[in-house]
Amino acid sequence: MGNTWAVYSETQSAIFLPPWIALAVRPRPGVWEYIRVNIHALVVEELQVTEFLHFKEELVEGNLNGNFVLELDFEPFTAQFPHPTLSKSIGNGVEFLNRHLSAKLFHDKERLHPLLEFLQVHCYTEKNIMVNTRIQNVFSLEHVLRKAEEYLSALKPETPYSQFEHKFQEIGLERGWGDTAERVLEMIENFLGRIPMVFNVVIMLPLGYFAQDDVLGYPDTSGQVVYILDQALESEMLHRIKQQGLDITPRILIVVGTTCNQRLAKVFGTEYSHILRVPFRTEKGTDFANEIAGELQGKPDLIVGNNSDGNIVASLLAHKLGVTKKYHFSCQFTADLIAMNHTDFIITSTFQEIAGSKDMVAQHESHHFYTSLTVPRCVLKDRNKPILFTMARLDRVKNLTGLFRWISSQMNRVRNGELYRYICDMRGAFVQPALYEAFGLTVVEAMTCGLPTFATCKGSPAEITVHGKSVFHIDPYHGDQAAEILADFFKKCKRLLNLVAVYGFWKHVSNLDHLKSHRYLEMFYVLKYQKLAESVPLAVE
Repeated sequence: MGNTWAVYSETQSAIFLPPWIALAVRPRPGVWEYIRVNIHALVVEELQVTEFLHFKEELVEGNLNGNFVLELDFEPFTAQFPHPTLSKSIGNGVEFLNRHLSAKLFHDKERLHPLLEFLQVHCYTEKNIMVNTRIQNVFSLEHVLRKAEEYLSALKPETPYSQFEHKFQEIGLERGWGDTAERVLEMIENFLGRIPMVFNVVIMLPLGYFAQDDVLGYPDTSGQVVYILDQALESEMLHRIKQQGLDITPRILIVVGTTCNQRLAKVFGTEYSHILRVPFRTEKGTDFANEIAGELQGKPDLIVGNNSDGNIVASLLAHKLGVTKKYHFSCQFTADLIAMNHTDFIITSTFQEIAGSKDMVAQHESHHFYTSLTVPRCVLKDRNKPILFTMARLDRVKNLTGLFRWISSQMNRVRNGELYRYICDMRGAFVQPALYEAFGLTVVEAMTCGLPTFATCKGSPAEITVHGKSVFHIDPYHGDQAAEILADFFKKCKRLLNLVAVYGFWKHVSNLDHLKSHRYLEMFYVLKYQKLAESVPLAVE
């Protein structure tokens, strides 16, 4: 009985198709098992993922009568890739890869050849960084680094690189190790994490507007982009490049899809960050690809996709394929699938987004296997309740479908902040009902203003806040329970955000270009995604 109860308590999904009950069991984060139980014979059988999904499809669509169903399986493409087996490795991908890489490279000297090869091809605007042609093999690299270490040990820590640059060039080393003797020594010791690689960054926002004062368009700036800029990405890049002894000016381009006639605008408070407005008109994406290449005078070192639209365009930009502008839910889900499997690495705001907890399935983990099913909708009807305020774009994931009062967007961010206080003065509350929220900047803003806050329990808010103290957690999939929490509050209460270097090297030495899986994705893109995108009606229709 104890084992039976443990299985049932760890079950995340159950499907009843007489005489079978199919179960998806999650004993711990990232580990799934599938079984089916014959309720008459009390026989238990293990299922493969494909078989479990077949049960789901039959439940909704009935017997498929042997019809072929397109199935995507990326497991064969990652068979040679290291996979973490301990839960503590989840969310620490860089450290996990470093340990695996170190064990692989430094087992014997011959395996260090990819490291040398990486350094030899590493350059900026066709100028060598780190090493030059004098170093031809692993043994000479090892000899040069040991010689450099001995030479630097005799210098004062603050000695500028310019004073020993000529000496370094003679033995085969170029700029990029550091700007002083102390930092060059430190760089040799902490090699992988400090390889200078990021000079030009592109942030993709094809469907939104990144607005500032006196700019046409809507201030549909996602919280993550605000956070990137608020955390002074440009300053950090400038600081690192200087410490690496390089005379390079970084560039950050925020590429937005708009018809605004102001092509390039400087981001307030920065020196080298600009908004690049591109209409995204051509089917193959040549407009924005050419604009970016022209503005940067080369290719970007890092492309950051933001949300589904930015992710799919970022992945297509890397391969210079097509571009899409509008999604149905199934089309958007397909866009996410392509982008997530095309990317080099994924940055999340919280651990919960990757692995959830023992009792809660993570967002990305829940997409590890799926079949497309109908999604129910909810409608709010009672307008006589206290003001419930939310601030979000009209995206399905924000869970705003239903009846609500549309308030025109405001260009003034200070005035937007005042909205929180106004709602508070009116004895209202802020509600963030998203189906999943990876960031939740508006939740933090509302809390800062002292506004009673109700936030989704799916994602970041559940990890950074405490239910019943700082906010009230609501489950967007259980509307009745969320309504009870809201009603109860109003009855009882009267007031109240470095790894590009490591992964770039890892990708090179491991030949991790995902070439096979990318070809697989391109087939899926042409056969499935393009047709889905073409089926989405334009706004004028």
